[in-house]
Amino acid sequence: MGQLYFATAARSAVGLVRKGNEDSALTSLHVIAVADGMGGHAAGEVASKIAINSLAELTSVITHPDIDSDSADDLFGQSLHTIDTQLKSAADENPELSGMGTTLTSLFLSQEKIALLHIGDSRAYRLRANSFEQLSLDHTVIQELLSQGAISEADIATHPQRSVLTQVLMGDGITHAPLLILEGKVKDRYLVCSDGLSSVLTEKEIKSLIKGKNRKEAVDALVDATYINGAPDNVTVIIADLVEISEDSSILTLGAAQ
Repeated sequence: MGQLYFATAARSAVGLVRKGNEDSALTSLHVIAVADGMGGHAAGEVASKIAINSLAELTSVITHPDIDSDSADDLFGQSLHTIDTQLKSAADENPELSGMGTTLTSLFLSQEKIALLHIGDSRAYRLRANSFEQLSLDHTVIQELLSQGAISEADIATHPQRSVLTQVLMGDGITHAPLLILEGKVKDRYLVCSDGLSSVLTEKEIKSLIKGKNRKEAVDALVDATYINGAPDNVTVIIADLVEISEDSSILTLGAAQ
């Protein structure tokens, strides 16, 4: 199999409760990403923007025809440390930004191989034929308790720590976040989203809304469904289909990074 490409549609919306959009997103032929910022005084917007703009700059480097695959993967993996350092520098220069942070979930497509970079609770999913699978694992207290068998899925909605993150980019150094390497196939459909989607809709609902629609229709259906359910948070959605012929080659940013 030769080179595959992402064909994308994306949307970032404020929701019905928040005053501003602290989500940022990136789409391109080879890299897609969602960052969900947090912090007072619009610091969340700054944090997610720093993450996405840094990744946008890196995209042109790791997709250059002269770079080998292993080096590209290494640079992609190191981007978490680069962003973390940039967040620290920004907070050092402006104390009002102290305590800001952001999640980051990104997919990097090289040939038919996909690398998943992930920290926080934004999510990546894959729809392959009729199989819908969550690829990322939330870095949350809830996920740790689930993995330990201490709670069940039914306990999540009312658990007092359901929104507490265990890993996030905050400029204070990060634990190792290894890349997950996946094999892509033509017609695979990937979804990358902020928790403004995944905390409102069930996995079953998400699957039903992205099947059998074109990319834009699927994105709109997902965002519209969160609004119907109250849209308590910013919501950002990227749908990316794997195709053999490249479409729009531009690198686009959305949300706070726009």
